[in-house]
Amino acid sequence: MVKTGKKRSYEDYCAAAHALDIIGERWALLIVRDLLLGPKRFSDLRNGLSSISPNVLTQRLNEMESSGVIIRRKLPRPASAWVYELTPWGQELEPLVLQLARWGVRSPFFERGRALGPDALLLSFKAMFDPSAASDQTLSIGVRIQGEDFHAHVKNRQMTVTRGHAQAPDAMIEASTQILLNLAYGGLDPDTAAQAGMIRYSGDVYALRQFFAVLKLPELAMGDPDHA
Repeated sequence: MVKTGKKRSYEDYCAAAHALDIIGERWALLIVRDLLLGPKRFSDLRNGLSSISPNVLTQRLNEMESSGVIIRRKLPRPASAWVYELTPWGQELEPLVLQLARWGVRSPFFERGRALGPDALLLSFKAMFDPSAASDQTLSIGVRIQGEDFHAHVKNRQMTVTRGHAQAPDAMIEASTQILLNLAYGGLDPDTAAQAGMIRYSGDVYALRQFFAVLKLPELAMGDPDHA
C-alpha cells in the first residue's frame, strides 16, 4: 500500500476514496490551485491563502510531499529560495480543480463577484473559457495584478495561462482582481474602465474586448428547494 503521510483514512479501497485520502483534507486542493501556475515559496502560499495558519500549511505541505503530489526544491542562484511545486502527477489535478470551479459557480448560494486572489482569478479564466465563443481567434494578453505578471493565450479554441511576462502580447492590462472580475463577467468595458482610472492598458483594446468576450459564466443550478 502506498503511504499517504496522513493519520486518517477512509479505509475504503475505491480509488476515489484513496484520492480523497491524499487531497481531501481541508486546504489541500486550494494549495494545488495556487501551485497550478507554477512554484511558490511558503510565504507566497501564505499570502494567497490568508486564512490558513502557518502550522496547518506546513502540515498540509508535508502530507502532500509525502504523497507525491508536490515537491520542495531550491531555486538556482541568484534566487536561492526554497519553493513548492506540483509533480507531474499533481499537475494532473488541474482539470479537477477547473471543473470544481465550473460546478461551484453554478451554486445558487455562491456569491459571484467577490474578490479573488490572482491565481484563482486567472484559473477562473480557464474554467469559464467558452471555446465556441473563441471561434478561430488567436489572442495573446498580458495581465499584471499586484505587481505579478501572467500570460493568457487563446489559440485553436483552447486557453493556456502561465505565470510570467508575455512576449509581444496583443494587449497588456494592469488592474485589481475586482476590476478584472467586472471586465470578465460583469460587462465592464476596458475603455470605460481606463477613462475612470480603474485600469491601465496598452495595445489593442479590441483584443481585450475579444478576450473578455470568450469568458462565460454558466447558468445557475436548481435554486434553493425551500424557496422553490
